[in-house]
Amino acid sequence: MGDRSPTDEAAGYGSPRPGTVESPAAPAAPPPPPATRAPAGPAAPGRPAPRAVATMRDVGKRFEQLWAVRRLSLDVPEGSIVGLIGPSGCGKTTTVRLLLGVYEPTEGEIEVFGEHPFRFRRATRERLGYLPQLFVLYPTLTVDENLNFAAAAYGLGPFKRRRYKRQALDLVGLTEHRHTLASNISGGMQRRLELAATLLHQPQLIVMDEPTAGIDPILREQLWEEFRRLQGMGRTQIITTQYVTEAEYCDFVVLMDEGKVAAAGPPAALRRQAAGGDLIDLAVPNLDRALMDRLRALPGVVAVQRRSDTEVRLVVNGRAGELIPRVVDAAQDAGETVQRIEEYSLSFNEVFVALLGQQGQPSAAVRHVD
Repeated sequence: MGDRSPTDEAAGYGSPRPGTVESPAAPAAPPPPPATRAPAGPAAPGRPAPRAVATMRDVGKRFEQLWAVRRLSLDVPEGSIVGLIGPSGCGKTTTVRLLLGVYEPTEGEIEVFGEHPFRFRRATRERLGYLPQLFVLYPTLTVDENLNFAAAAYGLGPFKRRRYKRQALDLVGLTEHRHTLASNISGGMQRRLELAATLLHQPQLIVMDEPTAGIDPILREQLWEEFRRLQGMGRTQIITTQYVTEAEYCDFVVLMDEGKVAAAGPPAALRRQAAGGDLIDLAVPNLDRALMDRLRALPGVVAVQRRSDTEVRLVVNGRAGELIPRVVDAAQDAGETVQRIEEYSLSFNEVFVALLGQQGQPSAAVRHVD
């Protein structure tokens, strides 16, 4: 499960110990991967652009001879959802533990809320929420008692504790189960209880390591609805997952493989990168060479791919919706009847396979991810 290193079992969030940066004299890191700096996007009129609450610059982490993370650069804008996506063992967990100060980087620079994670002040740690892959629940305590324990660990006083517990339980839909033993609620409810404990102290930056792993698709969708609700409340989230389809829900996606970045960008940009542009699917009764040549000559058309005797896919470097009328006109000018024309979007499984293929990686590396 997830990304494990030889030192994972000894590490624990919240109690980093001073250490020295490992010597980079061992195997040199490979060339830098694609840029992974999430764009903040245009600001609303009269408002400044979102600031980055976390940054990584050319960060690498080595365990003995193994580079778990290699030359990673990333900006996490305030209020965004950033997804670290890839198969088990690709470096996702190591990346979030670097951001939280569990590990110190072998090379590169990290800042979260303007501080080095290994030197966080207590006030800064209180602004963070962390949901690890394996979260310890007390099965003999009720839902409410588990939250009381978490509240005590965060140092919440009795007045804040009551209010924050009520808000967290309402958020994850467990209010009516608050007096039920944790061992007597479903696995999905237990995951939601873990999320409630993570959110109890109302952190500004929430880091979740594979929060949807091993749960059914319906509950997975419910959790993402809660993540979007948190974003609406201004919370910044970094979420790791093996499910590449969850890239759809993120503002910025980092596709990782073997400790490196395969590609990074907003979901729509990754689709265009994988396909070479936007895609238009066209079906006509008589798809001949003359029509193919006519379509290929249209301004904005990058490639024409025959799919069957009657179907063709166009790769275009403009907006597909704006080019569709020209494609219809070209077919009609050739005397053809357009049976079907539509924009086509690659699934993110197709996107990930294509992007790995562009870097010479085998597509088998992600067959089990979806």
